[in-house]
Amino acid sequence: MAIEIFNRYEHKYKLDTKTFNKVLEIMDEHMELDSHCGEHSLYTIANIYYDTKDNSLIRESLSKPAYKEKLRLRSYGVPDMDSKVFLEIKKKYRGLVNKRRTTLELGEAYDFTETGVKPELQDYMNGQVLNELEYCLNLYDLEPKVYIAYDRLAYFEKGNDDLRISFDTNIRTRRSDLLLESGDHGKRLLDSDVWLMEIKTSLAKPLWLCEMLSEFEIRSSSFSKYGTEYKNMMARQKEMPKQKYLYSEIKNKQYNMEDKENG
Repeated sequence: MAIEIFNRYEHKYKLDTKTFNKVLEIMDEHMELDSHCGEHSLYTIANIYYDTKDNSLIRESLSKPAYKEKLRLRSYGVPDMDSKVFLEIKKKYRGLVNKRRTTLELGEAYDFTETGVKPELQDYMNGQVLNELEYCLNLYDLEPKVYIAYDRLAYFEKGNDDLRISFDTNIRTRRSDLLLESGDHGKRLLDSDVWLMEIKTSLAKPLWLCEMLSEFEIRSSSFSKYGTEYKNMMARQKEMPKQKYLYSEIKNKQYNMEDKENG
């Protein structure tokens, strides 16, 4: 059974490909690959993030409050309507992340998020988490806002599955066709040379990991996939009036030149 309750600290780092390759050499000494990865192969994670009509959850999150939460629907790869997916609430309080999720069939998840009425309990569902999700959906009146997918390489420390380190690349997003079964296409969020490393643990980092971060001068950075996508969208919207104005100016100049030529 998949783990449904997480309590841990998450630290994020941006790596270029050169540093990523150096880090992997160290990782193989102390970590083992997640079962999804095979022989260092990446697997795809796809998400639909939910928010209010006025994007209050992500706007509040970007203000860096002591407490914040988000709701998302997650699949591994591109699912069918009867595929198992995860509907989850991710909360963060003073750096500690609490993630609570339940397994659902994709069709059940869509019905639940659209109506706010939880499905009839099945043996693959977590009843307590369903109650929490129902409360969250009805409290905020949530709707699908953005699709975010990425390719991941993930590790667990040997003999200690509390420590998990993942590397995400090819992060892509879209704000239309917000259906997991429609494919994992989208616009790239970061440069192709960037890998997002996340260290997840409820305990202190082991010595070898601290030494690795120091040796390669890797510094943590605050980064949110959804937050970055939202800020990019808002920046584009601010540019649209300027672009329309410039286009109008160009057309007016063209008309004036034509009038002079015809005059």
